Amino acid sequence: MSENKENSTSGRIWTTIGFLFAFAAGAFGESLGFFSFAKENPDEIWSLFLEHCYLVGISSIIAISIGVPLGIFLTRGFMRRYRDLILNLIGICQTIPSLAVIAIAMTYVGIGKTPAILALVIYGLLPIIRNSVAGLANVDPVMLEAGRGMGMTPLQLLFKVEIPNAMYIIITGIRTSMVINVGTAALAFLVGGGGFGDLIFTGIAMVDPAYMLAGAVPTAGLAVFINWVFGYIEKWIVSPGLTYD
Repeated sequence: MSENKENSTSGRIWTTIGFLFAFAAGAFGESLGFFSFAKENPDEIWSLFLEHCYLVGISSIIAISIGVPLGIFLTRGFMRRYRDLILNLIGICQTIPSLAVIAIAMTYVGIGKTPAILALVIYGLLPIIRNSVAGLANVDPVMLEAGRGMGMTPLQLLFKVEIPNAMYIIITGIRTSMVINVGTAALAFLVGGGGFGDLIFTGIAMVDPAYMLAGAVPTAGLAVFINWVFGYIEKWIVSPGLTYD
């Protein structure tokens, strides 16, 4: 009973802090002209929002389509001996500044959304591949032996034992990848890719806080929303006994 009272009190405290923070942030945004700009330019903000979501969505779909199968492949048979080498090479690619990756991509594929998406795919691969490998590598060997004892084929073991047990870690990698790419996608504006970088960099050039906030606030909000959505996806897909909270 006392624990429930403590949780209830803690919840009220954090709710109060949240309201105070939201009020302070709203007052600060109003003083800089953010809300006035948003009221006057809803169509522009909505258009840039759709562009930003397109960049993040397409790049994430491609990164997931490549990253998860590659992570599985690196835990199979002879590929295990090359796993660390390949992960290190991908890690080196991610240490390159995002702006440099976009510039290199622009050199080969021109300007527009294509070089931006290519750069976002490269940046989004490492968390997905690394978590896929870690999740599959950490499956309890006893469970695998039990599956073999039941007569399961390697493919059945993968889809009925390994992937379900690794799903929590895999989804965490996908969540991390998408949240990172929400922020990185703002750089797409520099190569004509669109997105909220249009408002952010225009605001920087004009030294106009309203422009900067009109791009930065929705970008941050989108990252928070994606993180929140994946939290619910984890609860829906992953069995409570397989989480690591």
